[in-house]
Amino acid sequence: LHCPLLLLLLPLSSRPQKLPTRDEELFQMQIRDKTFFHDSSVIPDGAEISSYLFRDTPKRYFFVVEEDNTPLAVTVTPCDAPLEWKLSVQELPEEASGEGSEPLEQQKQQITNEEGTELFSYKGNDVEYFVSSSSPSGLYQLDLLSTEKDTHFKVYATTTPESDQPYPELPYDPRIDVTSLGRTTVTLAWKPSPTASLLKQPIQYCIVINKEHNFKSLCAVEAKLSSDDAFMMAPKPGLDFSPFDFAHFGFPVDSNSGKERGFLKSSKFGRQTSSKPRVDLHKVCIGNKNIFTVSDLKPDTQYYFDMFAVNTNTNMSTAYVGTFARTKEEAKQKTVELKDGKVTDVFIKRKGAKFLRFAPVSSHQKVTFSIHSCLDAVQIQVRRDGKLLLSQSVEGVRQFQLRGKAKAKYLIRLKGSKKGASMLKILATTRPNKQSFPSLPEDTRIKAFDKLRTCTSVTVAWLGTQERNKFCIYKREVDDNYNEEQKKREQNQCLGPDTRKKSDKVLCKYFHSQNIQKAVTTETIRGLQPGKSYLLDVYVIGHGGHSVKYQSKLVKTRKFC
Repeated sequence: LHCPLLLLLLPLSSRPQKLPTRDEELFQMQIRDKTFFHDSSVIPDGAEISSYLFRDTPKRYFFVVEEDNTPLAVTVTPCDAPLEWKLSVQELPEEASGEGSEPLEQQKQQITNEEGTELFSYKGNDVEYFVSSSSPSGLYQLDLLSTEKDTHFKVYATTTPESDQPYPELPYDPRIDVTSLGRTTVTLAWKPSPTASLLKQPIQYCIVINKEHNFKSLCAVEAKLSSDDAFMMAPKPGLDFSPFDFAHFGFPVDSNSGKERGFLKSSKFGRQTSSKPRVDLHKVCIGNKNIFTVSDLKPDTQYYFDMFAVNTNTNMSTAYVGTFARTKEEAKQKTVELKDGKVTDVFIKRKGAKFLRFAPVSSHQKVTFSIHSCLDAVQIQVRRDGKLLLSQSVEGVRQFQLRGKAKAKYLIRLKGSKKGASMLKILATTRPNKQSFPSLPEDTRIKAFDKLRTCTSVTVAWLGTQERNKFCIYKREVDDNYNEEQKKREQNQCLGPDTRKKSDKVLCKYFHSQNIQKAVTTETIRGLQPGKSYLLDVYVIGHGGHSVKYQSKLVKTRKFC
């Protein structure tokens, strides 16, 4: 495949010329310099070029085949819009010689003014090929048009298709199989490309996941990932248009060449970003494996999966036949019925959810929901007859009072923590004076006084509330290597004093203060061993008998006194 029109880019001399043959050394240098072809109408032999089209503005490329019976393959890859393209050929004029020869520009004009013989045409967004084992000599024209929008595309042409093989070959069965389907996972498997298994060329597989449709090419995927509807903008008036300006059109630009053009650094000349949300599209390359599990999907959702074999030497790719699958539905949640004034224990798996229903039997003005989250924070939503009344994150003990309505039914949705399983206690009542959980101060830490620490005792303090409650303090000796991580695992606030050994109990007492600033109590714990570590717990017990544990405190007695 020869390129005599390259010389059109150079100043034409006034002396007579003929269509030149290819200078191989110059041609190879130009192939390596990819920017040479960005703004050229010449297609090189054996190299893929990327270019652009403005909507409704046709573009024409040329190449010359000098000998008859030459193999020929042309591949056109649309990226983010369908293309119309046509390949045609014209006979070359007889070589002119001597004084009667016409200048090159006149010869080119003579050829390109004619229509030529159409060899192939296509309209669509598939990657399409023209392949011939024996093509006539002549000037070949490739005409392209996009009628939908500004877009870019790729073209590859070669006169040695058998030896080149830059695109990975597909196996005899190019389909992607869904081998396993779960609520949040899909396992895919496919047959390896013969380019990897037989020709031993370096192939990696890239998987694309989205919720909209399958993709025909990796070029289309990358266009979707990196652009929006404002993908291409016309050059600003007064700015010259050259290979260095491709940053305006969504094309990668060489970092060094960008530095040479000062205006590329200015955002006012760059492509404007759209405020539209990005499409939910993910691409992951996994090496040469031919089985992969996609995780973190949403239940009961349809996903489209595409697989591309990429030759890492040429960076050219071939698409397998895409597939789609719908993840399984979440298991039907059983709705727990809440009884008026009765505490219900709820366990929620990590990232899981539970549904509860409260239907008061009598008319009511108000309804109170009391929640005690035993571990991490949980999310609560309350709907009355379908209308959302409450959406909150709950940590520790919280109480919510909502306006009632005759014959109303309440649906409560509890969502667990991402860190791990969640446990909580919940009480719903239409009797405002029914308080099962004790009130708590905002700060539930236990403070230890280091200066009052002795070999056999420690002194601690904690906050109370304006409500009179019973407080019980417990101690437990622990190893010296007991750490914060172990303490965190034991922070279940719902475990009450009834789960402790009698020997752990230090004392119980009542206290409160009408002045919230003075609702503080101290206690000295005696009878401890020198140089030992102890875990201290304070439980506050409400009128209904339910208890809440303060944050545990690790203390250590002095070794020498």
